[in-house]
Amino acid sequence: MREPASTAGYMAAPTVLRMLRITLHAGFLTLLLVGVAATVSSEPGPAVVYPVLLVSLCLGGLYLAGTISEKRAAKRQVLPPSSSHGTHYTRFWLAGITGLWIVLMVFSADFSWLAFALFFLHLHLLSTRHAVVAIVLLTGVVIAAQWSREGELQAPMILGPTFGAVFAVVMTIVYQSLYLEGVNQRQSLEELRRTRSELARTQHQAGVLTERERLAREIHDTLAQGLSSIVLISRAAEASLEAGATETARERIRTVQQAASDNLADARRFVRGLSAAEGDPEFLVGSLRRTCASVEQQAAAQGTSLRCRFEIDGTPVRMPAPYEVALLRAAQSALSNALQHSGAGTAVVTLTFVGSEVALDIYDNGRGFNVDGALESATKRTDGTGFGLRALRERISALGGVLDIESEAGEGTVVGIRLPLLPFDDETADD
Repeated sequence: MREPASTAGYMAAPTVLRMLRITLHAGFLTLLLVGVAATVSSEPGPAVVYPVLLVSLCLGGLYLAGTISEKRAAKRQVLPPSSSHGTHYTRFWLAGITGLWIVLMVFSADFSWLAFALFFLHLHLLSTRHAVVAIVLLTGVVIAAQWSREGELQAPMILGPTFGAVFAVVMTIVYQSLYLEGVNQRQSLEELRRTRSELARTQHQAGVLTERERLAREIHDTLAQGLSSIVLISRAAEASLEAGATETARERIRTVQQAASDNLADARRFVRGLSAAEGDPEFLVGSLRRTCASVEQQAAAQGTSLRCRFEIDGTPVRMPAPYEVALLRAAQSALSNALQHSGAGTAVVTLTFVGSEVALDIYDNGRGFNVDGALESATKRTDGTGFGLRALRERISALGGVLDIESEAGEGTVVGIRLPLLPFDDETADD
């Protein structure tokens, strides 16, 4: 896979800088050897050769010692060395290198080429002002040495060292720019990594919260409602046994068993995800019918009379599984509230397919309630109760639907849901 341009630039900058360092060091030693060879080949005599060899050996050894120390220090540097203006050690080292070179220049002008490498060293280790002053002095030493050897001052003697000095300054500016660009790119990449990590952590937390809300809705609309019914019916069965109505108690126990069986089936579907049957046009219709029948059985087991009727208008069509689950859970939640809280005697569930919309209306003739007050109090409860209306609204809103609840004291309750029908195919079902 191809690396991003920023990453490639960051990787390239240290490579360029490392090559520049190696080139500088190799160039210095090469020019030193060239100067020694040129001096020896001119046969000046032992009075010049031996001192030149000794001073050259000292210069090469001192330079190698300094480059090894500089390499170790470079690994710990964040900014270009020129920005820190060097340490006291490097300044003494540079002064020693320069001093030994001047000694060599006294013996032979063939060491003039070393000035080019010294230009870079001064720019690298000193402040700009001090480096410029040093370069001017070094250039003067070269010109003086050439003048002394030739016996007369010529234009190339001035222009050559001057152009070399200017070129060294320009190259150093480029070097520092590359170095700073590498540092900036590294900092940018580190910031990008931190941002990505923070974004991933935030997305993970958001995903966890979303999944927690989804699980809370599923548990409330299935297991919690079913277990609540089981508790109420089992209490009614216990009261029947105490009253000696064994047949009634037996019927209520069978209802408890059926409710427990239904909750077990819901729990298994909850664990393994949506069942394969969902997506079938008859799945929702059949499930709503069974829900109405179950509510009537539970009402009878509790000793109350609640007639639940299911009606369908239009031709059922295939829908995405989340739509079917949302409508089924809405009906289960509304009917459970009607059974446990409203005291209703009649409930009607109407499923309507009209054009590009599916509607579900649940009506009961119970005592009704204050919708706004119920929603407000639900947000303040911390015991897990009052979650149904808020969870239902969030579930329908997530699908782009509309939830309307109409209720007045003594006037019953109507829960209306409208969902837009989207194009649905087998691939959608798989998703």
